[in-house]
Amino acid sequence: MAGQGSGGNVIAAICNIFFPGLGQLVQGRILAALIFAIVFFGGAALWFLVVPGVIAGIAYIWAIIDAAKYKGP
Repeated sequence: MAGQGSGGNVIAAICNIFFPGLGQLVQGRILAALIFAIVFFGGAALWFLVVPGVIAGIAYIWAIIDAAKYKGP
């Protein structure tokens, strides 16, 4: 797997912009993809409670950064 800043990581980060967790799935990290997707969509569904919405926003940004900085096994 290529290192941080590689083309694969950039594509994974862009995938996360459209669907949180998709970038991790592209990188082959299924568990991380599920966690990011569940936290984001669960928090977004409960946005009216404020705190889950904030957590969803943090998970969204974190998923993008995580995919961009992934170094591989």
